[in-house]
Amino acid sequence: MNSLVEQELPLRESQHLRYYLLDLLTDEDLAYKLPGDNPTLGELCREIGELEHMYIQSFKTFTHDWSYQHPDPEVETRTERLRTWYRALDDEFDAILGAFSEDDLHNKLIDRARGFQPSLFVQFHIYREAVLMFYAKASVYLKALQKSVNEEWQLGIG
Repeated sequence: MNSLVEQELPLRESQHLRYYLLDLLTDEDLAYKLPGDNPTLGELCREIGELEHMYIQSFKTFTHDWSYQHPDPEVETRTERLRTWYRALDDEFDAILGAFSEDDLHNKLIDRARGFQPSLFVQFHIYREAVLMFYAKASVYLKALQKSVNEEWQLGIG
């Protein structure tokens, strides 16, 4: 068992707020768009899933490819489709991270292009920061939709 599994997983501790977010939302809420050049809330939710997929693939191939797009455009319009997809991604992420040795985490590198090659350990933390950025963005949509959040969301995200 490696230190990510022992100390940082389940990753779901960071990701479980996505499920709480989906509990707050209706399919109609996913169509909400802030003024200006902003995505719909559903597009934002699709993007974090796509990002998780890209990070999972980076742990498999040791190369970070930014080109993945979910093949089903309906995924961003239905909370249940997002929930099912997120669960599958989370299960896959847990499994792939748990398969690495401690040595792998600190010595294997992921090529993110332009000479940036973080260790698997650092790559994991970069991903977790992206999840937190997603929550910050989602908070703006929740406020615009006048959705009340629980204390956990309020304390952790704002």
